[in-house]
Amino acid sequence: MTSTAQPEVLRAPLVVEFPFTRSLGPVQSAFLSGLRDRTVLGVRTGDGRVMVPPVEYDPVTAEEILDLVEVGATGTVTTWAWNPEPRRGQPLDTPFAWVLVKLDGADTALLHALDAPGPDAVHSGMRVRVRWAEEREGAITDIACLEPYEGEDAPSQLVPHSGEFEDAVTGIVAPARLDYTYSPGGAQTRYINALADNRTVGERCPSCHKVYIPPRGACPTCGVATTDQVEVGPGGTVTTYCIVNIKAKNLDIEVPYVYAHIALDGADLALHGRIGGIPYDQVRMGLRVEPVWTEGGRYPDHYRPTGEPDADYETYKEMI
Repeated sequence: MTSTAQPEVLRAPLVVEFPFTRSLGPVQSAFLSGLRDRTVLGVRTGDGRVMVPPVEYDPVTAEEILDLVEVGATGTVTTWAWNPEPRRGQPLDTPFAWVLVKLDGADTALLHALDAPGPDAVHSGMRVRVRWAEEREGAITDIACLEPYEGEDAPSQLVPHSGEFEDAVTGIVAPARLDYTYSPGGAQTRYINALADNRTVGERCPSCHKVYIPPRGACPTCGVATTDQVEVGPGGTVTTYCIVNIKAKNLDIEVPYVYAHIALDGADLALHGRIGGIPYDQVRMGLRVEPVWTEGGRYPDHYRPTGEPDADYETYKEMI
């Protein structure tokens, strides 16, 4: 009796990163412009509470709030959690505490990092103050962190503020990034390994007999395992498509270009791919295409027309 060794399931580090650009309304513009000028602003709600960070609409009445006030740069910790292993992009590169702190004059707490030598040095009720960044640009990072403070309390009298600043901050770009290890599982590992051999392999459901590409390991309709491997393609049919007019960062493809859903011959689920070898304005539903592989590539670089007559709509309408 012999046994067949299963291929090692693939794993790879994956980073999803993009810049998030947003404009600011008058309240957030004033708050971030104030941080740049070492001033912390809050808003006073209709019931007299002062909220820091400020919000644009009253959480109780939903009315717009424009009553800005300046609060202290000192405050009191309400609760905290120790962070023994700082991650990329966090305020400090040494262990620190995440704290919620009510700045003097505020009725809500601000989340930020507290620079402390260890968890024994942190407790609810301790007094802290803002440590300003040396270079400030109108962002929450203008508060470099919080630090323990044993000085006098700030005056309780709140100072109204117009919210007007010279060269006010009107928009921000916040980088979003997610680092994780991705494992495609057994079914997609087999699919990826086949792509390395210039083959496209799906899996058939033993119940409804649909062939899924890329395979998922189970039929989403019947809920049973899909263990029967089926080679599909290489030709296929464009079912739907879009014309891309905005160039993506780090993607060396000239715009405009076409990205399409392609139903490979023998598959019951369309996959997506770029269409090349034809002017973008000549791509159409029903266009017959085939994969183009680059040397050493682990997946098709793009799909190009085969020269065959267009597929009849009835043959692919179920995969649109």
